[in-house]
Amino acid sequence: MRNLISAIQFLTILPLGKPGIFDPKGIIRFFPVVGVILGLLLAVFDQAAFRLWPRPVAALLDVIFLVAVTGAFHLDGLADTADGLYGHRSREKALEIMKDSRIGVMGLVAVACGLSIKWGGIACLDVHRSLLLIIIPSYARAGMIFGIRLLEYGRAEGGTGHSFFGGTPTLQDFWGLIVPVVLSFFLGWKALWLNVVFLILIILILSYYKKRIGCITGDMLGAMNEIIESLLFLMVSAGAMS
Repeated sequence: MRNLISAIQFLTILPLGKPGIFDPKGIIRFFPVVGVILGLLLAVFDQAAFRLWPRPVAALLDVIFLVAVTGAFHLDGLADTADGLYGHRSREKALEIMKDSRIGVMGLVAVACGLSIKWGGIACLDVHRSLLLIIIPSYARAGMIFGIRLLEYGRAEGGTGHSFFGGTPTLQDFWGLIVPVVLSFFLGWKALWLNVVFLILIILILSYYKKRIGCITGDMLGAMNEIIESLLFLMVSAGAMS
């Protein structure tokens, strides 16, 4: 329970009392559970918004709600990653740019595109709307575990995400992924599509990171979360999922 509370405090701005003992490697496995909690709050918020406004407006408010409850934590990583990885810069230069707190043009474009894709995907959800709002944030945060366990950390001097690295992948690290996978079964055959897309996104993102600079950082984990979340909402709103 202590590690779950720490995970919630790390990934959200939800008030849960004073910070306890921070165990980075211990909270990783709870990332998908935090995603489910966020998803539940989002689904409840969405139902309230849906009763007051048309679907596009409710979807916009859903996106703003996610940004607010997470403190734009992952969006900052998306912006920094876009600024650093765009173009043909060396690994060292890319890491230097990502460390800069200022946002560049590519970072601004990436955030705008990511939020727009997420809004469009949520706006078109119909069948299993609430269930998808619950499980997709969980899948997105589970995706970060793959990044932590399958790529080396890129900053020798340390950084925001450094304390999460240093271990080898174990099944125990991924047990939280069971939660969204089991919940996805209530989608029927559509669960297959959702899980296949999730795995493809994991492979593509990590392959790109590996090829581009051969490592990962905390900013790149945040970008990974945002990309997976936005594209899953987009893909489940496609005709194959309606």
